Parts: sequence; C-alpha cells; structure tokens
Amino acid sequence: MTDENETAWLGIDLGTQSVRALLVTAAGTVLGRGSAPLGGRREGVRHEQDPGEWWEAVRTATRSALLTRSGVRIGGLAVCGTSGTVLLTDPRGRPTSPALMYDDARAATEAARLRESGLAVQDTWALPKALWLVAAHGSGRVTHQPDTVTARLVGRPVPTDSSHALKTGYDLQRDAWPDVALDLPEVVRPGTRLGEVCPAAAEATGIPAGTPVVAGMTDGCAAQIAAGALRPGSWNSVLGTTLVLKGAAPEPVRDPTGVVYNHRAPDGTWLPGGASSVGAGALPADADPTAMDERAAAFEPSGAIAYPLVSRGERFPFRAPDATAFLLGTPADDADHWAALLQGVAFAERLCLDYLHHLGAPLDGPLTFTGGAARSAYWNQLRTDILGRPARIPEQPEPALGMAALAAHGVTGEPLPDLAERMVRIRTTLDPNLKRTTLFADPYARLVDELTERGWLPTPVAAQAYSGLNLPRGAGNCATSHNGAALDDGTSS
Repeated sequence: MTDENETAWLGIDLGTQSVRALLVTAAGTVLGRGSAPLGGRREGVRHEQDPGEWWEAVRTATRSALLTRSGVRIGGLAVCGTSGTVLLTDPRGRPTSPALMYDDARAATEAARLRESGLAVQDTWALPKALWLVAAHGSGRVTHQPDTVTARLVGRPVPTDSSHALKTGYDLQRDAWPDVALDLPEVVRPGTRLGEVCPAAAEATGIPAGTPVVAGMTDGCAAQIAAGALRPGSWNSVLGTTLVLKGAAPEPVRDPTGVVYNHRAPDGTWLPGGASSVGAGALPADADPTAMDERAAAFEPSGAIAYPLVSRGERFPFRAPDATAFLLGTPADDADHWAALLQGVAFAERLCLDYLHHLGAPLDGPLTFTGGAARSAYWNQLRTDILGRPARIPEQPEPALGMAALAAHGVTGEPLPDLAERMVRIRTTLDPNLKRTTLFADPYARLVDELTERGWLPTPVAAQAYSGLNLPRGAGNCATSHNGAALDDGTSS
C-alpha cells in the first residue's frame, strides 16, 4: 500500500533487446514495471535497429508500469540508452537513418582517420559512425538513442546529455564538441530539465501531461546509479550481453590507449570505466541457464580456457579490433564448455580490474554486480571467487532504477549519491572463497599468457595481472600447451 500523496519516479531504459520502465518511490519501493521487446539486424560487424521501434516499445512499457500507480504522483522521468548508439534526424527530430548500435564497427576507416587527427576514439564509438551515416545518408542532425524518445515525450527536439555525447567526441572538461563537419546538438549535463510531457505523448504513453522530463545518462551509468556506486573507489560491474565496468573517482582516470573513458556525474565528479566485448552474449542461446549452471559446478576449473567475445574485436581492457573469441583445450562436454565460458568472462572481468589498478584508478570501495547475469547465483559466486573480493547484489539491478533516481535528483536537487543509496536496496553480499580464488589463479595466468602472445594485451598490463597472483610473468605458459580454436558468436541471453 502507498500513500496517495506519495511521489514516485519513472525510469526508462532503452536496452539492446527490450525497453524497460520502472516506477519507484524515493525509498526504493517499486510500484510498477513494464517491458517490451526490441528487434535488431546483425550482419558481420554491422548492428542496426529501427528507431521507430523504440517509441512503440516505450508506449507499451510505460503503460504497463503505470497500471497500478493508484493515484501516486509521478515527480519526473529520465531515459537511458545504449552508449554509442547514433542516428540522423531531420529538424523536427524524426529519424532519417537506421540507428547504428553501440557495437556496430562498420566505421573503422572513419575511426582511424579521427585517431590520426588526434582524437581518442574507438571503432564502435558514435563519432566515426556519425561520419559514416552522413556519407551514406546525406546531411542530418546527429542524434543519440534516448534523444529520439525524449523529443517525442516533450513534443520537440531537445538537447542531448553529456553522458551520451561522450562517444560522439564531446570534451567533458572543455564542454565543447570537436571540430568536425557534423550537425551536432546542444549539450546539457545529466539531470537537467528538458521540458514536460506533452498532451500527445501523455495520450500515447499513459504518463501524465506536465510530468518533468530530465536529461539521462548512458545505460552503463544508469546501472552504476542503480548499484549505488557513486562514492569514490566504488565500482559497478554490469554483465549482460557484454561486460561494462563503471567506477567513481574525484578526478579523471588517464588512459593513453583510450580504452578507459570518463563520464562526468551531475555533481561534476568523474565516472571512469570501460566496455568489454565479452559477456553473456557468448553463451549458447538455446541452453537452460539454471540447469547448465548446476552441471558446470563440476568443472572448476574447466578443462578449457575461453575468451568469450560476443562479436569480433575487443574494446577493454585492451583495444584489438581484429580480436576473435577463442577456446584453448577441449571441453569434456557441453557442461564443461559452459563452465569455460562462465569462467572466461570472470577472467576478463578480473583483467579489467587489473588494468584499472595499472592506471591508478581508486578501487578501495565496494564492488556491485548488476546486469542480466546477476540473476545467476552460481555465476555471481564464481565471479566473486575468481576476483578474490567481496561483491554486492542489489535487489533491483536495473538501469531503469538509476534513471528513476536521476529524475528525482533533477527535479528535487538532492545529491544523487544520497538519493541512490536510499533507493538502492542490497539483496545479497558475497564473500570470496579464497581457496577457490587460488584454484583459478593458474588458468587466469594462462589466459593472460595467451592474450599477450597474440599481441593484444600489452606486457606491462600482463605484469600487473601476474603481480596480483604473486606469479612471475609467463607463469601460465598456455601458449605452448594449448591450441586456439575460434568460438562461434552467441546471442544475447
């Protein structure tokens, strides 16, 4: 039961496979939720979505979330999207191109030219893809995924937020766009009020007209808010189709390779992080995860070592555009193969943290697991053991919750870390079994060896990884004891 005078906040998450909406009170009570599926097109390095599907899915998800609100006032809303997803729109904000998704790598040539000009961008970032879109489709306003939805909600084109603008080349320290021949939008800080829900959007979505619409952040930042990981030294590991690590720091974490980038929080502090291409998307889509987890427990460690990339190319903890998934050794059966994939993702997660340590990032705060994979109790404990550090599991590990908190911040002005800590409820705290941590040290070292031998992982980063195991460089020697074989790419799970 809720007080009819209580205020609740609406968060909307535009994900890869679905749109999710969550209606949450300031105390973290979920009053309503809704979702709607999204399609997509993958072909080689290309990954597109139809922008028109986003609005239709938002309409379905929000109506479901608001069915049981029982007169509770909606104080505001915010929308997050996938980082680096970009499209072109006309002056009225209507899409004129397909949306190139966060992991679309077709603009490698444009990215290389931008790097030659001195801009630290990756092949999948939005800036090179925007240049590709203009060359392919003609002129248009560069627009990020959530901006198309917020424009429909308020009834006119709106500024973009600096979080989604980061991978389009926006300089967060100078508050300026790069000097490129593109029609780029106005930029505001996350939490800025963009307008109010217009009558037409209210009729379509069920959201009351006049509801404040607040500028959002990327899905990785939204998940970080939903993890309550906003104090310096705190980190959130988001494991879904792919793996994203986001932390909090008083200053930017400098990375000469550009694989770690820094978002800026609404209060001006920094949110360093990176996005890997390994993740649950590499798991066989037709398997029963619960049954396979139970069987995989018999293979610790697995008889094989996997680097489970979801698609070609790695983005973090190293940049290797031509990297492919591989499997060292031969699994005993499908359960052993499943075990190798789960362990391989955890090894990559550990390597990401080792790289952040190498860069001097603060890591002394709590680590929180979110994302779809956090539903697996077995995988959560396995990751905790391989990382050798405690982890927290929130009750509602959803980016939509982060957007609800950001909406509350944007309307009330209350500090976001305080709001997040009040709205986020921790369901479970896991402690590592250090005997199991030791058990996985050798296969982790052998994976580090292989990545180094392939020329993907820089030697100083490998040395940092070995130092955390108290092993000398090359301790795994896997390059001479296993044969690599390519893994088929999986689909999102």
